[in-house]
Amino acid sequence: MVSGRKDRRVAGDKLSETAPAGVETPDEAVHAQARSPAARTRAARPRASLEEGVAIIRAHLATLPTAPGVYRMIAETGDALYVGKARDLKRRVTNYTQIQRLPIRLQRMVAETRSMEFVRTHTEVEALLLESNMIKRLMPRYNVLLRDDKSFPYIHLTGDHDFPQLLKHRGSRTRPGDYFGPFASAGAVARTLIALQKAFMIRNCSDSVFATRTRPCLQFHIKRCTAPCVDKVSKGAYAHQIAQAREFLSGKSNEVQSELAGEMQQASEKLDFETAAQLRDRIRALTAIQGHQDINVQGVEDADIVAAHEMGGQVGLQVFFVRGGYNYGNRAYFPSHDKAETAAEVLAAFLAQFYDNKQPPRQVLVNLMPEESGLLEEALTMKAGYRVELLEPQRGEKKRLIDMAAANAREALARRMAEGSAQAKLLAGVAELFGLDSPPERIEIYDNSHIQGTNAVGGMVVAGPEGFMKTAYRIFNIKNPDLEPGDDFGMMREVMTRRFGRAIKEDPDRSAGQWPDLVLIDGGLGQLNAVMGVIEEMGITDLPLVSIAKGPDRNAGREQFFLPGRDPFQLPINDPVLYYLQRLRDEAHRWAIGGHRAKRQRQISASPLDDIPGVGPTRKKALLHHFGSAKAVARAGLADLEAAPGISTAMARSIYEHFHGES
Repeated sequence: MVSGRKDRRVAGDKLSETAPAGVETPDEAVHAQARSPAARTRAARPRASLEEGVAIIRAHLATLPTAPGVYRMIAETGDALYVGKARDLKRRVTNYTQIQRLPIRLQRMVAETRSMEFVRTHTEVEALLLESNMIKRLMPRYNVLLRDDKSFPYIHLTGDHDFPQLLKHRGSRTRPGDYFGPFASAGAVARTLIALQKAFMIRNCSDSVFATRTRPCLQFHIKRCTAPCVDKVSKGAYAHQIAQAREFLSGKSNEVQSELAGEMQQASEKLDFETAAQLRDRIRALTAIQGHQDINVQGVEDADIVAAHEMGGQVGLQVFFVRGGYNYGNRAYFPSHDKAETAAEVLAAFLAQFYDNKQPPRQVLVNLMPEESGLLEEALTMKAGYRVELLEPQRGEKKRLIDMAAANAREALARRMAEGSAQAKLLAGVAELFGLDSPPERIEIYDNSHIQGTNAVGGMVVAGPEGFMKTAYRIFNIKNPDLEPGDDFGMMREVMTRRFGRAIKEDPDRSAGQWPDLVLIDGGLGQLNAVMGVIEEMGITDLPLVSIAKGPDRNAGREQFFLPGRDPFQLPINDPVLYYLQRLRDEAHRWAIGGHRAKRQRQISASPLDDIPGVGPTRKKALLHHFGSAKAVARAGLADLEAAPGISTAMARSIYEHFHGES
């Protein structure tokens, strides 16, 4: 790795007179104190000099190799501004010193650059893969950013048990078995699993439940499982059920249905009408699964259909997942990008980031072919371990398929833009209601949750122009041992002390965009006064604070609002701003309750075995299976502990001494 960093210039250093748009001039800085918190946050970024940025970049050229690699442009704060890949690092970085050829956006980036770092790779394909990984990890603001990139759910047919189970799975695929998907939503997986259980009668219970059953469960009685746990079905017959399910999920639905139809006919001929009726119901369940598939195209077995649409400087993408010839759902994406970037450029960046943590299918159909399609195709092939084709259909059924995805992308983007316009009006209404200088870009909402003071937590949710910013949500475990149980004011003081104490320490000049423009507190005048006391002690004087108290009888629509220096007031019950503030308050309430429940569940499930050094989940499970309970482990003698499976003599002595002291 080649890296460099130049010392900061003195504070009085003047900016270039040709500073690009968006770079603050000294005259503009004079008025920064009169702006709103949002404007002050934006203005607080370190001042940028175009000449200094070019000089820093040019200083690296002498040592750069003419080889593939990845480069990072870094701001004075240490944050990554941009991550790019190059076939020839030296030639690519040289382009940034030719200011006249750069668009305004890149001129701003160069002006803010205070150092660069480089990673050399063997090939350009490796550089592309590394670039997409680093973009997702560092989130540089001058790159196209795929912010909503959650993992997708799969259906998992386990392979490490004599009687496999059928499960919904999300996350790393480390457990043996077959994985089918991805599905666009958990709801689609749940509907499919129910239908599959009706059709193939495969168990969904855990292995531990399976091992302890002594009689059939409800799933057997409602004809969704053949109860292998109590030997109601032979191993061979159950294996046949598994084979049919695997074939169906692999796209051989017609063959499976034909086989079941033949079995139903044979049962009818033998006058075994009960079996025939069961087979009929299983066939209907398979038909129900197929009835949910909106796409069924001949010649498309495993493919992702990705379409991009540009409107008003924004790009929306729609992804359809086709597996085994069936549609597993679709999802819309709206990457963050500069308005000057084309839909094809956004699509290329999206594909590289989208498949960074996902297995690509054998075909990816697109409505716009990226400029470096060959390189992207090679990178996806390397990642997948088999050939991946990037295709832009021009005619036939595949063209119809991509046209439908493009239409969905256009409609989703139109809806989002309409929602964004409505959101902007609501934020403007919030600014007017609370006397802010400009619409807030970051609103933080706080609430506490506990049961009579136990398992107390504070919750923080964040909202902005694009809705709730869930990656910024936080849970604060209340730690102060001196708090009286149920002291809501004390809890709020602790949350605010920790939240803004850390903000002052990590971002004192408010240059990272992590300071709120408005703080909403779920509570009344008492909570507001508690927060005001903390904020004033920290020397923060410009943070707008509002508390929302439920009205008489806790009726929604009759909330009272408390602001420092103003009398409490209410809004008309049909005011859209009131409805928006209620949504914010309710989301904070939901988040805090969820944090409290999770903490309470961890406490309930805690075991004395958790405190024994060297006893992890595997040994804990072995001990519980052998002795039946943690109390039995605590009462066990040394010889009994040594007889437990997986417990060595040394570990047995350690466990014994933990409960009984040294012997």
